[in-house]
Amino acid sequence: MASDGIELRDLGIGDAGWLIQHHAELYHRDEGFDASFEVLVARILADFIETRDPSCERAWIAWCDGKRLGSIFCVRGERPDEAKLRLFLVMPQARGTGLGQRLLDACIAHARAQGYLALTLWTHESHRSACALYKKAGFACLAFKPVRSFGVDLVEQAWRLDLTAD
Repeated sequence: MASDGIELRDLGIGDAGWLIQHHAELYHRDEGFDASFEVLVARILADFIETRDPSCERAWIAWCDGKRLGSIFCVRGERPDEAKLRLFLVMPQARGTGLGQRLLDACIAHARAQGYLALTLWTHESHRSACALYKKAGFACLAFKPVRSFGVDLVEQAWRLDLTAD
């Protein structure tokens, strides 16, 4: 456990429901996303729970004083040598505390330890704080395109971190 009292735990009972609810509510409130986003988060979690390979895939749920404050997942990517970052979330009350950096560092360290050569992710341009963390960690934005998703106009982004670089 860290000195700030925040513990990073693996996915446990009730965490999936919490993640679905809070992703849906926060993205609806902050960005106007419709219910199709909630469905996407539910599918990602169902897939993880049903097919997770514990030898190379991991989830972290941040807890403090009996409350969940955030999450990040490292799953197999499209290619065998790539991992994919999923479900990165920091609750509003924990933003600006360094928790996002701590979660991202844990995910990157895990991907490296598993021997992945790259870590990829998909996000939206509007997630400026997360994108700043990705850039600071050495991720490169490889592609972006305007789309209509989740009931709103967005700019999708694809990011990649080369894990073989120092």
